[in-house]
Amino acid sequence: MSYVVGIDEAGRGPLAGPVSVGVVKIPVNFNKNFFKSIKDSKKLTSEDRDLWFALALEAKKEKLLDFAVLLVSEKIIDRKGVVYAIRLGIKRCLEKLAIEEDSQIFLDGLLKAPAQFKHQLTVVKGDEKIPVISLASICAKVIRDRRMVRLSKKFPEFSFHQHKGYGTVMHREALQKYGSTIIHRQSFLKNLTVRHTM
Repeated sequence: MSYVVGIDEAGRGPLAGPVSVGVVKIPVNFNKNFFKSIKDSKKLTSEDRDLWFALALEAKKEKLLDFAVLLVSEKIIDRKGVVYAIRLGIKRCLEKLAIEEDSQIFLDGLLKAPAQFKHQLTVVKGDEKIPVISLASICAKVIRDRRMVRLSKKFPEFSFHQHKGYGTVMHREALQKYGSTIIHRQSFLKNLTVRHTM
């Protein structure tokens, strides 16, 4: 077993935009000091997340670690469900990073890797307890947030740069006023009275 892998997702619950899956791969002998002061992405400021992401990119460039992030579209979420979308993201990221089946895999919450990965452990609040999951969480969230900021320019009336697609009062009011867009998860809007217009 030569690698340790952390897996987390970001954006399971929003009303709009993709779900993001992050996978980080580190060698077993990775310098643990790298992770000093890392936290779950939800407990960091956006500036801190950007800083950690920049550190991860630099470490990747220096071949100290590797990571992959996959955004799975709202269309797949609507067709197959968010759990399927997350599993697809995990599978594709593991393939992209050529993760060997004997690697030790740590996953946050209720996540699971494909069955051929025998050494996998799902940890409740893993993004708070296991640094490699924390980094996967940060990578997933930074990439998704940047996508939502770009989408905010395409749909300015929705202010996606502020709420990132989550069901805030501001977002729900915009849905009532303007109807839904092509990036809204129609399956998540069923209990809201929203017209589809954009």
